[in-house]
Amino acid sequence: MSSPDVGDLEQKYVLAAMNSGWIAPLGPDVDGFEQDVAARVGVEFAIALSSGTAALHLGLLGMGVGPGDVVVTSTMTFAATANAIVYTGATPYFVDSELATGNMDPELLREALTDLKTAGARVKAVVPVDLLGKAVNYTEILNIAEEFGLPVLADAAESFGATHRGTAAGSFGIASIISFNGNKIMTTSGGGMLLTNDADLASRTRYLATQARQPSVHYEHTEIGYNYRMSNLLAALGRAQLTRLDAMIARRRALRDVYRELFSAVEGVEIFGGEGDSEDNFWLTSIVVDQDVAGWHASELGAALGEENIESRPLWKPMHLQPVFAGAPASVNGNSERLFENGITLPSGSVLEVTQIDRITATIGKFLGKVS
Repeated sequence: MSSPDVGDLEQKYVLAAMNSGWIAPLGPDVDGFEQDVAARVGVEFAIALSSGTAALHLGLLGMGVGPGDVVVTSTMTFAATANAIVYTGATPYFVDSELATGNMDPELLREALTDLKTAGARVKAVVPVDLLGKAVNYTEILNIAEEFGLPVLADAAESFGATHRGTAAGSFGIASIISFNGNKIMTTSGGGMLLTNDADLASRTRYLATQARQPSVHYEHTEIGYNYRMSNLLAALGRAQLTRLDAMIARRRALRDVYRELFSAVEGVEIFGGEGDSEDNFWLTSIVVDQDVAGWHASELGAALGEENIESRPLWKPMHLQPVFAGAPASVNGNSERLFENGITLPSGSVLEVTQIDRITATIGKFLGKVS
């Protein structure tokens, strides 16, 4: 659905890094990549790490999250968000979605925080998740968190290149994290970053990410650290990808327009994500199908695509429905479950060629002809 979009430029950058001798983690390309991303997002500090999950983990630790704490987060997300909370010993509390975007519902967040405060829970942070490339309503989320005196760690793993009201995703909250996993809008194969304007948090993150080594020649350690830093080779790949980011976003935007036109006359089907495409990064394009109106279910389209060896996938299964989080506290309005049951994500990569796009649209058109 979103294959890595790499080519000659990336090979040139990685080969130059190899020839420089900087093979192990850290090096001039790591430094340069951090500076490049920080400038792109508009923050003071960027720390390149082995994954977005590592960035979430260290961000939470840097905020003092630990056993006995509660961290409020989006239920409509990939497991990494919730897993990172559990790594710290804290308990995730899941908040349901706005139907139009799948992002955290601000009013439901306010209700959840009110209930938690009344119950005497030790809430330590709020972690909203930007879903499929669209930033959450940070204007409201940040105001609500401030009302309750809580820091926000923004999970922008999927939204690098997007904006909210003209401000870059990755710049909100005390800190934000982004992911460069192989299927993201741009990739370092594996990797992520923590972004912040907080010098102390940035310093703490770098320290913990390098095994919490003290400045001693014999490797002194006074606390537990982690092997979470990004390699110089992967950072070189990321620097090449960053120069192409806007072009890759434009290709994904064009593909979404193709899907929008394809389904424009199909009753009961809408492009997922609500209004405001101009601020999206178009990472993945999904549709939501009202079976009662359309006369067919999203899974039927998925099966038709699968018969032609074309990948599709349901939207994220909400965390409060995952067996591993059975019994976890949650404020639920049913929207995330509805989106999971009725949504399907279509091939969305910027690397797709015209012939591949034609095959996808032809398969969809054939399916629509059968069910109409």
